[in-house]
Amino acid sequence: MEVFNKTYTLKNCSFVIDSEKILENTNIVIENGKIKSIGKETEGDEIDCSEYVVTPGFVNSHTHSAMIFLRGYYDDSELQEWLDKMWEKERSASKDVLKISSELAVLEMLSSGTTAFVDMYFNPEDIIELSNNYGIRAAAGYTFLDKIFDPEEVAKMQRRLRETNLFKPIINVHSIYAVNEKTLLLAKDLAEEQNTWINIHLSETRREIYETKLRKGKFPVEYLHSLGITKFQAVHLGWVASWEIEMLKDSVTVTHCPTSNMKLATAGAFPFYEMMNSGINVTIGTDGPASNNSLDIIREMKNAVLLQRHSYWDTRIKALHVFKAATENGYKLLGIKGGLIKEGYVADLVLFNKDDLYPLKKDRLLSNIVYYATGENVNKIIINGRIIDKKFIKEKIHELAKKLNELI
Repeated sequence: MEVFNKTYTLKNCSFVIDSEKILENTNIVIENGKIKSIGKETEGDEIDCSEYVVTPGFVNSHTHSAMIFLRGYYDDSELQEWLDKMWEKERSASKDVLKISSELAVLEMLSSGTTAFVDMYFNPEDIIELSNNYGIRAAAGYTFLDKIFDPEEVAKMQRRLRETNLFKPIINVHSIYAVNEKTLLLAKDLAEEQNTWINIHLSETRREIYETKLRKGKFPVEYLHSLGITKFQAVHLGWVASWEIEMLKDSVTVTHCPTSNMKLATAGAFPFYEMMNSGINVTIGTDGPASNNSLDIIREMKNAVLLQRHSYWDTRIKALHVFKAATENGYKLLGIKGGLIKEGYVADLVLFNKDDLYPLKKDRLLSNIVYYATGENVNKIIINGRIIDKKFIKEKIHELAKKLNELI
């Protein structure tokens, strides 16, 4: 699949599906990284797409990419004990280990159809480089974590980050229990200064809400609002209070990480339906490769539905809701006109092998993608019009995995 011009056509796509529609035997004309038309038109190079089902690119709205080196380490423990072990290892991790780990994570995400991701870790300079090298969209920043880093130094490094065509700086705050109030206010000022948002783990466990109530007299979302912090991305929210949902309407997004929540036994229940119906932008993340341990956002969609049904004893959350959260809503978080296959939207697309999605029926297609498919069924990835070869990705993963094995 090669393209020699700035304009090309994905011709006769078996199916084209996004959160608004399903089309059959359709052409997609791509010009200068954007979708020019959808229908019967052809322009430029013609690429046979008859063997593929095309979806928008997927957004992994929360991960910790460099934690690849901790995959499988201290897996069977609850959150606080697990965190202590992670922080202990992270203090001594070399820059080479972090960089190779992040590169492996980027490649893994690409291989399963992730075209953009939001990263919380300590090496955003590597993410900028990887974003440029592989063409993946990314949002990242240095992480405020008082036990490990001086917050003033974090702020100083953060100010050196610059936005690019594919990369957006954000303010990462690990959690309200891992930083003090002065650090939270510093993060708030920095987010306003850089015109970006704060990405924070919030209301993840019973312990967090009880301790916040004890120390501050408020629950976590209430506490952030009392500090004037409203433009944030709240991740986890398994223990958010019902009255805090109204406050979250001011947030940039809320992010559900179902597999990580189950693995770390944080319990609670992410109120997907209530927040969605309140007009809050709901997104999905895998969380990190040490707490999931997969970075396959397609598998995460399935787990999101299943955990909702297990927690609430009903089927209000559908395949369409999580598909939209992983595509259209993810792009909304990033402030990019994407996540839908429409004229004028960025050409960030995923091509599934149609023969893998059997029975191949229009009325079962969305179900097959969400409940049956995995990243293994992805054949091609297109970001900003650039076609990325999955064979190359797989070869590169194996090469880097050998290097990582030698370093840890």
